[in-house]
Amino acid sequence: MNTKILEINKLSKSFNNGKVIALNNITYSLEKGKIVSIVGESGSGKTTLIRLISGLEVLNNGEIKLNQKVVSSKSIFIEPEKRNVGMVFQDYALFPHLTVFQNVVYGISKKSDKKEIVSEVLSLVGLEGMNTRYPHELSGGQQQRVALARALAPKPELLILDEPFSNLDVVLRNQLRKDLHQILKKTNCTAIFVTHDIKDAIAISDEIIVLQKGKVLEQGNTKDVFKESTNEYVRLLLDSI
Repeated sequence: MNTKILEINKLSKSFNNGKVIALNNITYSLEKGKIVSIVGESGSGKTTLIRLISGLEVLNNGEIKLNQKVVSSKSIFIEPEKRNVGMVFQDYALFPHLTVFQNVVYGISKKSDKKEIVSEVLSLVGLEGMNTRYPHELSGGQQQRVALARALAPKPELLILDEPFSNLDVVLRNQLRKDLHQILKKTNCTAIFVTHDIKDAIAISDEIIVLQKGKVLEQGNTKDVFKESTNEYVRLLLDSI
């Protein structure tokens, strides 16, 4: 039985008429329930990769499958809203004029059991009783949890988290690492976690992809990669902890 939620085959993307190569021949697959961290410095290709997976960019070469269905190739392009991919953005992207409930229900407003779903995901992220609060009344960590609840509510096949801790202080960051890992595992959610912080990757992910200048330097089990890698760049990442 094929349990691969995401399959990427020989994926390449360039900009400026081919002068800037963002991703070069990327191949990777992610099984259901696994969490992968994409690690790399600015300009490594992390953002381009998740934009291609979510459908916010069009590839030049290769193929992307979600749940065994081709969603992007040179001849096929499935729109982002039809890919069932959830996103948690760096700046949370909450609607400031909407309450917590209204933010979370936004993507599932047509479902008959929407109230029950919102209650379930808010409980999951530890925000019971905060339905009527507005984003400006919440801490940064609470806003992050609302963004996570909103992304989980439609039950996405794949959840992408783009540098979700970058605006948080160290103490809150450490707590949210633990909480996020528990939430994703409890829901058996397949997730991509984008970060430049190696501590995040080690704490949260089952697998890791290390990118540099659009190429994969290492990929595999997180602990194995950092334990066994002989790549100089990967060793430097470890030494920075």
